[in-house]
Amino acid sequence: MEKWDILDSSGEVTGKTAVRGNYFMRPGEYHLVVHIWVISKDGRFLIQRRSDDKKLMPGEWAATGGSAISGETSYCAAQRELLEELGINCTRRLCKKMGRIKKRNSFVDIWFTTSDADVASLNLQTSEVAEAKWVNEETLRKMVEERKFHNYGKEYFEMIFKYAKDYGNEFFG
Repeated sequence: MEKWDILDSSGEVTGKTAVRGNYFMRPGEYHLVVHIWVISKDGRFLIQRRSDDKKLMPGEWAATGGSAISGETSYCAAQRELLEELGINCTRRLCKKMGRIKKRNSFVDIWFTTSDADVASLNLQTSEVAEAKWVNEETLRKMVEERKFHNYGKEYFEMIFKYAKDYGNEFFG
């Protein structure tokens, strides 16, 4: 049973919780979701295809991520999701929050980290992830355009591509 903290329209914890799958967010209620983008030294993105058995977005290429559980900080949720889904441990020094986007019933915190992990060495959580691969920005843009990668929206991807360059410059010089 996964419990989420319910947030108000400002992203503040209300003190109420919801049980995943047993609660529908009311207008003005939100929960916290994290997306973690892994970037290589040469600027590629590590993306993953969701398991075909997933209820939401089965088989789609998408960002690594998930919902924060009750009491969990955004960073802790990002670190947990990345470790669970891909087997990558994200240290606080290399994991940087780049922004927050308000969606219909969630706040999505976007995190970046770095890795040059070989895809074959990843420890995929098969209940969540069917496969993973490295792609460059051009390929990712094309995948979104061709609906081969989940389209989180124009604002989202503008933030991703801008911050990917900023993050890369900060950590790779």
